[in-house]
Amino acid sequence: MDLIRELMLKLESLPMEYGDNVHIAPDTPAVHVEGYSFSQLAYHLDLIVQAGFTERSKSHPTIGFMFKGLSWSGHDFLDSVRSPDVWDKTKKVASAAGGFTVDLLVATAKTYLETKIKGLIGG
Repeated sequence: MDLIRELMLKLESLPMEYGDNVHIAPDTPAVHVEGYSFSQLAYHLDLIVQAGFTERSKSHPTIGFMFKGLSWSGHDFLDSVRSPDVWDKTKKVASAAGGFTVDLLVATAKTYLETKIKGLIGG
């Protein structure tokens, strides 16, 4: 999940205008993550697409996909786990529970964020 989060942060930061389409592949320099192989990056990029975290304009005949931007659920996921503090705490909870799904990670992160917000507003 660390790689998914890192790739999502990189996808979000791509310098794109509304309506742009960019071919994203495991060897795209803008999404390269040090310490991971081409195959690992390809697999995790596919998982991001399968999870519905991206808006795709069309399939691409080679490895990769045409990226239009993050989907609503992609933004939701990323906004839930963006903070390194929230991400670390979310991973600790998932590890202690002995397993997780993407939905459970997001729910855990949101619960932690809600608790922080309640503390800030005195609720």
